[in-house]
Amino acid sequence: MKYLSYGLFVFFVFVIGIIPFRLLYMFSDFMCFVLSGVFKYRRKVILDNLNRVFPEMSASRKRELMKDFYRHLTDLLIEGIKSFRMTEAQINKRHIIINPELVERFHQEGRSMIIVAAHYANWEWGSLSASLQTNFNVVGLYKPLSNPFVDRFLRNSRFRFGTTLASIYETSLTFDKYRNIPTIYLMAADQSPSKRERNKALWIDFLGVRTAFLRGPEKHARNNDLPVVYVDIQRVKRGHYVMELEVLAENTADLAEGEITGRYAGKLESIIRKNPANWLWSHRRWKLNSQAFSL
Repeated sequence: MKYLSYGLFVFFVFVIGIIPFRLLYMFSDFMCFVLSGVFKYRRKVILDNLNRVFPEMSASRKRELMKDFYRHLTDLLIEGIKSFRMTEAQINKRHIIINPELVERFHQEGRSMIIVAAHYANWEWGSLSASLQTNFNVVGLYKPLSNPFVDRFLRNSRFRFGTTLASIYETSLTFDKYRNIPTIYLMAADQSPSKRERNKALWIDFLGVRTAFLRGPEKHARNNDLPVVYVDIQRVKRGHYVMELEVLAENTADLAEGEITGRYAGKLESIIRKNPANWLWSHRRWKLNSQAFSL
């Protein structure tokens, strides 16, 4: 079965890879109709999240926001598959870091750093553009896929542009491995902790809700005294994004526990409130809270 699913995956990668972006977005529009109108994909989860964060928002505005989110979601799916066949020129044209000089001084000082991202806009292309548009060694921390063949295909596709993917289950070993090489560690920081991680989570007021955050990025930043930089990814137009870097914390070993994560949550909240459709509302972000409230 894993061979079959891998074969189908490679087939879709090949087909989507040769189709021009303009035609792909026509297909994305069709997928959007199917997911939102026919299957109503995770509609209840999306609506529950919007009601929780925007209780004052009118029903008509929420319907409009849901429509925009579904369009973003199907674009993201198409762009994610397309990334396996994109060229260096396409990445440099469509996913641009507008202020790379902000972090160049860290490279000149021989320092590594953690770039924290979120499941916002197109974060997938960041693992390609970071290695192409900075002078750093780039390592992306990710959760390995259950299909080992697809997982290897993913790692090889990112490595072709210079990015190494490292398992989140070997995070500490990864930081040790590249300790003497100026490295960017890419880490997503807005996932919901699992049940077993609940007691270790940092609880922060986020989007008006008491929210559990993973400790990983902050823990490794403080343990290794690494600067933490936020990457704000914004869609300029369909298939074109800009990334703006902002230093959240520099002397991280001296900061109080929770400070870095709090700054991250505050930055992400301000971005989401300005343009909410591009965040991953289909994710059950507050499932730990829901369980707590139901006791």
